[in-house]
Amino acid sequence: MDLQRSLLIGAIAVLSFMLLTEWVAFKEARAPIPEQSSRLINGEDTQVDDLPEPAAEAMSSGEDLPETPTEDTAAPSVDTNLASAMPSGQIIQVHTDVLQFAVDLRGGDIIELALPKFLAKIDNPDVPFVLMEQNNTRTYIAQSGLIGANGIDANGRALFTSSANRYELADGEDSLIIDLVWTGNEAVKVTKRLTLRRGDYLIDVTYLVENNSGDRWQGNLFGQIKRDSSPAPASDSGGMGMQPFLGVAITQPEERFTKFSFEDMAEEPFKAKLPGGWIAMIQHYFLTAWIPNQQQSHTFSARVTRSGYNIAGFTSPALTLDPGQTGEVKAAFYAGPKDQYRLEEISPYLDLSVDYGWLWWIAQPLFWLLTKIQALVGNWGVAIILLTVLIKALFFKLSATSYRSMANMRRVQPKMADIREQYADDKQKQSQAMMELYRKEKINPMGGCLPILVQMPVFIALYWVLMESVELRHAPFMLWIDDLSVMDPYFVLPLLMGGSMWFMQKLNPPPPDPMQAKIMQWMPVMFTFFFLWFPAGLVLYWVVNNLLSIAQQYVITKQIEAADAKD
Repeated sequence: MDLQRSLLIGAIAVLSFMLLTEWVAFKEARAPIPEQSSRLINGEDTQVDDLPEPAAEAMSSGEDLPETPTEDTAAPSVDTNLASAMPSGQIIQVHTDVLQFAVDLRGGDIIELALPKFLAKIDNPDVPFVLMEQNNTRTYIAQSGLIGANGIDANGRALFTSSANRYELADGEDSLIIDLVWTGNEAVKVTKRLTLRRGDYLIDVTYLVENNSGDRWQGNLFGQIKRDSSPAPASDSGGMGMQPFLGVAITQPEERFTKFSFEDMAEEPFKAKLPGGWIAMIQHYFLTAWIPNQQQSHTFSARVTRSGYNIAGFTSPALTLDPGQTGEVKAAFYAGPKDQYRLEEISPYLDLSVDYGWLWWIAQPLFWLLTKIQALVGNWGVAIILLTVLIKALFFKLSATSYRSMANMRRVQPKMADIREQYADDKQKQSQAMMELYRKEKINPMGGCLPILVQMPVFIALYWVLMESVELRHAPFMLWIDDLSVMDPYFVLPLLMGGSMWFMQKLNPPPPDPMQAKIMQWMPVMFTFFFLWFPAGLVLYWVVNNLLSIAQQYVITKQIEAADAKD
């Protein structure tokens, strides 16, 4: 009996630990998003001076710029101690069907970017989700330029000119090209070309250099993401929820996916020369990433400036042009949702930014199957229900074996009561007699715990699928469930889950040990408490799973009782 008690307590401890590891990273309800004063949302063509003045450190300054790789040029590197901020230029707006962003002509940097296909709040269909911005409260921008011996950004950000202050992808057009021109002197002309395509979040950034001077020209392309350490906007969370990763990610030849938190970057900056690759800034559901020329090696870095800004980016090998030559350097910038299938197309292992944790090998096929079902039924909640049915069918035989074990336990309850009464004063003999009874009746006393233990990895993997998959963000089900990725606002599903779990216990024989019985009585309460803040989609899965388990267990129990009645 001591062995049985120990096994039960151990199983409960494992379950509790697995749940707690998921719940311990929960955070309290996120603060409401402040009112946005966005030039993109307001649709205004404005100058930076027309907006609230950001802190000086938030402007493009010398400390932002990476050092020029020493192997590419002997010229001195950029003065990273430059403290004065360069004044900004005019702001131009760019609109496609999936992107709305603002570009500062001082440097040609993307200083604000919204995603019209994604809402900031589910109850406000007129306000898109703003992924990047630069204002009094938040800094999150994408920078790129040319540094090095003759780079136009080497001694301060270049000031470009534009033929228009607003560009929009016209109906019937599949692409949009925007040329920003720098003519610092008559001998050298640099065009920064942004190429966008319909339905795509990838922006091609190309620098076209014409060297009409009598001297050799040399410059290095750099691209980087600058962000403060503020939490990501979390309008998609309605209470406690798993704290998703916020920080930098990079791919390396020896390690496909490496993450750096902002704290890691502050303690130990990262710098390495790597072939091809990418570097990204990751948050819940969305990311930004620079993908340089995959045929070259680049110097990647992740660091924190003296002003406290987190910068992740790359610097390419030098482009060298003799007098009269023209040349180009390019990279791609992605800003959008974590669409793992599109990210996989863009660059190897970029899809790993959809981080399913150590159970990715279960989560990936679950997500694939879930998307296939959803494509057929058109509702993510219905897809979760059907997925649950399929998972239950997969574990049908295993569950049936354990349910038969529990039904047999109920059948021998009178014999177990006799043993406890006979050996009431001798726990050792009582335990031995119980084990002998189990062997004789071919009963596994721990058989009832097996299904939940086997299903727990599936449960946790599905948790990550629901938490990480942007496809489920703001996905409605029915009635009061208008977002399966957040908690049930009225706690109906968690209470149904707790009630179904309690009913399942009533179908099982009570544990012979009083302490075990008390522990089992509290299990539905404990699980209900945890599930209160779990995503509604996950709780829906568990409720349906419990209902199917109750039906299966009820049928098996009746079959065994009918067989005993015939005997």
